[in-house]
Amino acid sequence: MGMTSERWQSLVLGVLGVALFLGAWEFIGVNRLAGLTWPPLSTVVAFMLDPSRAQLLGRAMEASFSMVLLGYVTGALIGIGLAGLVHVLPVVRPGMDRLASVIHAIPAIALAPLFIVILDRELTGMAIAALNVFFILYVSTTSGLNNSTAGHRDLFQVMGATRSTRLRRLDLPAALPAVVSGMKYSVPAAFIGTILGEWFGSSRGLGLLMVSAMQNFQIPLLWSAVFIASTASLLVFGLMGLLERFVYGRYK
Repeated sequence: MGMTSERWQSLVLGVLGVALFLGAWEFIGVNRLAGLTWPPLSTVVAFMLDPSRAQLLGRAMEASFSMVLLGYVTGALIGIGLAGLVHVLPVVRPGMDRLASVIHAIPAIALAPLFIVILDRELTGMAIAALNVFFILYVSTTSGLNNSTAGHRDLFQVMGATRSTRLRRLDLPAALPAVVSGMKYSVPAAFIGTILGEWFGSSRGLGLLMVSAMQNFQIPLLWSAVFIASTASLLVFGLMGLLERFVYGRYK
């Protein structure tokens, strides 16, 4: 009963916070408190719902969201896969940890031109998103794989289980809460990476709309692209939060 009450309270506070934010956005825009570059929320919504803009925004959303998904899946597979590898082969972990840290330490804006040359302009956002997701999931998974108890590990050793068997049957289930948490926090990183990559000359996508709108002072278009990307990221983040809560209740 107490847990249910806490969840409802958290939901109500969350909805109230969003409502206050949207109300403040409208108030600042209507009263021009931030100048012409801050339009009212109603103006942005009207712009997005304009049928003449539907095709433009639809193409951009399709391009960006497909790259977000591809980058997210690619980064997740690499991050979780390498974490499992270093868990089974501890000898390679120090080198892999350093490599992941070095890659993460390099600013994404510095890697984008390299991806344009090595891959393609259209795949630059996907590559940056994959790198962002890879690091988060690699760290969370390597940490989570050590969550199994010493007693359970000793039991598997006595039973003659191989490292790969222990990974599948014991360590990976114990790591699921940490993995799902990493997956949740990887969502904004995937969106940021994709949008950033699209700033470097992509022929389509929400990032391209943002750059074009800034260059041509199309303020409603700029805010529409930002609003769509932010809303999509928050929605997916919220869904992953529900999955995280389920996994924590099942495996914690």
